[in-house]
Amino acid sequence: MHVGFNLNASFAALSDPTRRAILSRLARGEATVMELAKPFEMTQPAISQHLKVLEEAGLIVQRVDGARRPRRLAKAGIDAMDQWLAMLRKALEKNYDRLDEVLAAMESGKETKSNRETKPNTKTEPNTKKRKKQ
Repeated sequence: MHVGFNLNASFAALSDPTRRAILSRLARGEATVMELAKPFEMTQPAISQHLKVLEEAGLIVQRVDGARRPRRLAKAGIDAMDQWLAMLRKALEKNYDRLDEVLAAMESGKETKSNRETKPNTKTEPNTKKRKKQ
């Protein structure tokens, strides 16, 4: 994971639909503040505030091109989020693989290590059936 990268700030920045739309636009290429503001019904200062949040979160960067200050996606920030999400995907895949194994074993009538560990031991559990009075 990128040292000094604030994952919380990145996901907080993504919580706003305007900022997600800005990132989607920047995925097609860099753009100026005015270009980014065009599809929104908000002022240039309001868009600039959204850009500031995205920059502080490490998701976009600004470059100087004369009087222009176009923004673009920040590779390090996007990569850090992708690495974190990849870790979650890997854990999820392991869980699905275990589930597939259990379901396959249930279909074939065999036990797996996973379901043996979670299956209650019926020999040592007390009998819960009520006896008939005589």
